[in-house]
Amino acid sequence: MIYGRLWFFRRWRPRSLQARQLLAASIGLVAFLALAGYALDAAFAGTARANLSERLKNYATSYAAGIDFTRDRSLYIREQPPDPRFDVPGSGLYLQVVMPGHSGNSMSAEGPILPDVSARMLEPREETFEGPLPITQIDGTPGEVYRYGMGLVWGGDGSPESEFPYTIYVLEDSRALGKQLRVFRSAVWFWLGVTGLILLLLQTLVLQWSLRPLKRVINELTRVQRGERERMSEMHPRELEPLTDSINAFIESERENLERQRNTLADLAHSLKTPIAVLRTQLDSGAGDGALREELDVQLQRMNNLVSYQLARAASSGHKLFSAPVPIEASAEEIVRGLEKVYASKGVLCEFEIEPGVNFYGEPGDLQELLGNLLENAFKWARRRVLLTVRSIPSAPGRRAGLEMAVDDDGPGIAEDNIAKVLQRGVRGDERVQGHGIGLSIVQDLIKDYRGELQVKRSPELGGARFEVTLPPGL
Repeated sequence: MIYGRLWFFRRWRPRSLQARQLLAASIGLVAFLALAGYALDAAFAGTARANLSERLKNYATSYAAGIDFTRDRSLYIREQPPDPRFDVPGSGLYLQVVMPGHSGNSMSAEGPILPDVSARMLEPREETFEGPLPITQIDGTPGEVYRYGMGLVWGGDGSPESEFPYTIYVLEDSRALGKQLRVFRSAVWFWLGVTGLILLLLQTLVLQWSLRPLKRVINELTRVQRGERERMSEMHPRELEPLTDSINAFIESERENLERQRNTLADLAHSLKTPIAVLRTQLDSGAGDGALREELDVQLQRMNNLVSYQLARAASSGHKLFSAPVPIEASAEEIVRGLEKVYASKGVLCEFEIEPGVNFYGEPGDLQELLGNLLENAFKWARRRVLLTVRSIPSAPGRRAGLEMAVDDDGPGIAEDNIAKVLQRGVRGDERVQGHGIGLSIVQDLIKDYRGELQVKRSPELGGARFEVTLPPGL
């Protein structure tokens, strides 16, 4: 049963943001108006009851001033009643006076059957207000009244023996109060309804106005999909800027990935043209088997190196724009353990200065390539020591932190005028050292993909080379 209700709710809930906001706001508005109406009704009903009680008290006080009792304690009213209805039977306004042993009523109480008060004597100065109480009208129909009571003492001739207590009750038909409440409720709910409709209309207009920037974003995105625009504009509200910036970054990343793939295929095709042409020339020249085999081995090795380079380049390119954080220390330890085995004969010691909890936001493979090439280059040229330093770069709230990595070694270093040459593809700092000269170029491509910066300096701590990578804060 519960599952069926949840399924119905999921199917029923609107998919439009405007419809959702309008529905939520309308429910809130209706609830507020209902509570406001209930509060006003309760306040008015309380005030009306208080006014009725005060009015009946005034009647009772007026009667108390004009009441006398005969020697046999019979009720005698000296003055005209405070309201003519007290003299009209069944008028809806009644007087009851209770004395020890008997009671008396006004003319209006003749006919209706009122609540029995013969045993309801109040203490002197005691007051009560009750209701609604059931009665039978003069025509026999049921009805209700509100009753106010006041306890008094008759002084007689001034002697204590002549004093006796009595109670005045004034009753009024509840229909008068009910009519007031009905009139008030009709007016209140009518005007609350009118106010609610006006507020709903204004609410709809405000929602349409507030969602207009979002519709503009949708229109711009549609034009980008159709090829009518290259990117999203920058004139958007602050709340939508992270969204549009992310979309623009995603568009640029996809275009760069596509361009990179095209360039990689073009570079691979262009690179393979020369070895293929050399082999074709050797075949056409009719060279001997020995020479042909030797040339074939050389060119196949060259092709293998080219393909390996282009595959490595393609594999290290094209990172995900939005990636989970990757812990750096664990990856660095794994790489260093492998390098220490390869360069065990040199006895190189690698030290870490990694800020606790620092992460790399990108592909784990990209981090492996980046650290692997930088650390391998440092191990290759270091004499005894390598230092890896990693720290985060603070960013604005809601954006991922940047990253600063540095790899230092105590090797010979790189002359300042030789830095640009070393960073070129296929160029090695020393031709006598084994390698293909593409490690640092892969590092540069990766850093470019992440919109970072690579600087090569003299290490202030170890005296050798220092490769410093800075990746800016992300989205």
